[in-house]
Amino acid sequence: MERSRVAVAGASGLIGGALVKSLVADGHEVVRLVRREARADDEVRWDPEGQYVDAAGLAGCDAVINLAGAGVGDHRWTDAYKKTLRDGRVLGTAALAEAVAGLDTPPRVYVGGSAIGYYGDTGDRVIDEDAPPGDGFLARLCVEWEEAAAPAQEAGIRTVFARTGLVVSREGGAWGRMFPLFKAGVGGRLGDGRQYWSFVALHDEVAALRRLIDDESLSGPVNLTAPHPVTNREVTEAMSRVLHRPAPFPVPAAVLRAVLGEMAGDVLGSARVVPERLLASGFSFAFPRVEDAVRAAL
Repeated sequence: MERSRVAVAGASGLIGGALVKSLVADGHEVVRLVRREARADDEVRWDPEGQYVDAAGLAGCDAVINLAGAGVGDHRWTDAYKKTLRDGRVLGTAALAEAVAGLDTPPRVYVGGSAIGYYGDTGDRVIDEDAPPGDGFLARLCVEWEEAAAPAQEAGIRTVFARTGLVVSREGGAWGRMFPLFKAGVGGRLGDGRQYWSFVALHDEVAALRRLIDDESLSGPVNLTAPHPVTNREVTEAMSRVLHRPAPFPVPAAVLRAVLGEMAGDVLGSARVVPERLLASGFSFAFPRVEDAVRAAL
């Protein structure tokens, strides 16, 4: 990738922050979209829920990456929080896609965040990018999230949807909550543990996003998951081995439903997702297996 100007929405998040660090380290110019008034030359103001973007600040960008959105697991899914999750993603994506589509010289690629929640609960079936959307709140959210990028696609901009799995990191996300529990020796499987978790190491997530920016052959949905999805029981065993701690406290499904409400359906749901298009592009994972990814996070 030649030196490029890349705009990143969600630059303060777990994935966005790591992506920005990687791009800057390699000499690329990064423009961060911020919700307050811009205070520096490398900042552009936007308001996702208000559907405002200072489009002039995106002029000259070769790529626009949208990873913005409130954390799916940060709060119980009340009606108000589901609206927050939807508005930040769907309205923000629509505003950003319209802004880049209207530029005199649009970027060559728009990469939009998405998630494997698109597929819903698929049991133990192996799922690639050709699978249809599933049922439930997350699946519907992902469909709307991707559809909101239509203005970029209609403008002829190569548009890619990064359907990300569970990111293995100590710094945030589902794994960020698990590490302290397992270190304290109070971790355990969730429900019966037979549900598949499609994970990806943070290092590989960033490398894959950069492949989406660079590889002209990639467009549409691309699964950002490691090639060897595992069950929650196998995740529990790997965490226990790597951290040298027992995992004696399984959490019954009934307890998860009582504590998490509607979100429990996705925690207990199964998604055996494989990165077919990423592998076909020649991408190589540094941490393809769950134990590798856990060790990398440490």
